[in-house]
Formats: sequence, C-alpha cells, structure tokens
Amino acid sequence: MAKNLGLSPDLYAYLQSQSLREPEMLQQLRAETAQLPAAVMQIAPEQGQFMALLIQLMGAKRALEVGVFTGYSSLAVALALPEDGQLIACDLDGEMGAIAQRYWAAAGVAHKIDLRLGPAADSLDQLIATGQSGSFDFAFIDADKRNYPRYFEQCLALVRVGGLIAVDNVLWAGRVLEADSEDKRTQAIRAFNAALHRDQRVSISLLPLADGLTLALKR
Repeated sequence: MAKNLGLSPDLYAYLQSQSLREPEMLQQLRAETAQLPAAVMQIAPEQGQFMALLIQLMGAKRALEVGVFTGYSSLAVALALPEDGQLIACDLDGEMGAIAQRYWAAAGVAHKIDLRLGPAADSLDQLIATGQSGSFDFAFIDADKRNYPRYFEQCLALVRVGGLIAVDNVLWAGRVLEADSEDKRTQAIRAFNAALHRDQRVSISLLPLADGLTLALKR
C-alpha cells in the first residue's frame, strides 16, 4: 500500500523511482515487515531516506527514537550517523525489537543503537534524570498517539537548542479533518497539532510526506 496522501499510484511510483536509494538491508527489512499483521505501522521508505538526509545535514551524533517497531527508521538513522554516533531507541515490544536487532547487527550498526525496552516515557524521564537534557541533536516520535504531548515535552527537554524533533502520522490518513470524530487517537493528533501550531518554543513545518511529518526546531 502506498503510504502517501494525494499522489496517484503512478506518480508515487515515479517519485520512488527517481528519488529512493534504499540500501539492501533496509529493503530486506521492509519486505519482512510487510508480512506482519501490523505492517501498516512501517514508515514509508522515502521517509526513512528523508530522515537520514536530515541527520547528515545537521551533522547529528546523538539521536532519540520513540517507537521502534521492527527497526526500519532506527536503521535508516543509524546508517546516517557517524561511526561514533548513538541512537537511543525506546519501545515496549521485545518481539519486534528482536527483529530490529537482527537487522541492526546484519547492517553493522548495532553498536550505534541502544534499545531501551519498557514504557518510552519512563526511558525518557531516566535520560532527563541522569543529566542528559540538551545533549541530543535529533528525535523521532512515532508511538502511541495519546502520549504525543508527553513525548514531545520530554524530547524538547532532551534535544539541544537548534536540535530537531520529527513527529510522524500528523495527518493520520486524512482523519484529522474529522472534527467530530469519536476516535481517541484522531482527537489526540488533532489536539497535538493545534497545540504545536501555537508553540513558540519551536519553529515548525508540517510536511505532506507519507502520513504527515512535522519538523520542530528547538529555538
């Protein structure tokens, strides 16, 4: 399924054919993930490539990830980090984490990734408690939607001034237009988007990439 909004299948295929440079290990991981019942949680490959480009543009060395799934985004980011870079990846699901770790090892980047299993909010609080606020360059949030505000506040504390937070699924397959929706996740994303739009602590841009990606630069 093409994870995009507003592009015809043919135009989306052209976009990928003229832009995507997906390493073989990422291709294999994406193919394996596509066979899982929760495959819809997988980010689009062009999104992974875009985040890797951001890492390179920033010269990032320390990154955070909230929500790992099978590790595609983690792998894309880790491949772009320098050899002495570090990604702290937070997730609850050890079974999916095992798939991720297998691919991280096969790609030769396992030494860059620190997988923290457990509630992500607890892992982020621990980083703050141990004096790591302001020490990260980049954070990616792609986890349970109702906790987006909490994750964002924690990541905002942890990234440096000039650091970047990327937030996934902010267009929610177009369901953000449903103002009267009773779905709690839709309500949560709508509320988060509105709050971030007013937040003067960051400069923002909401991109129509995949399922919607907001970039927030810490001022």
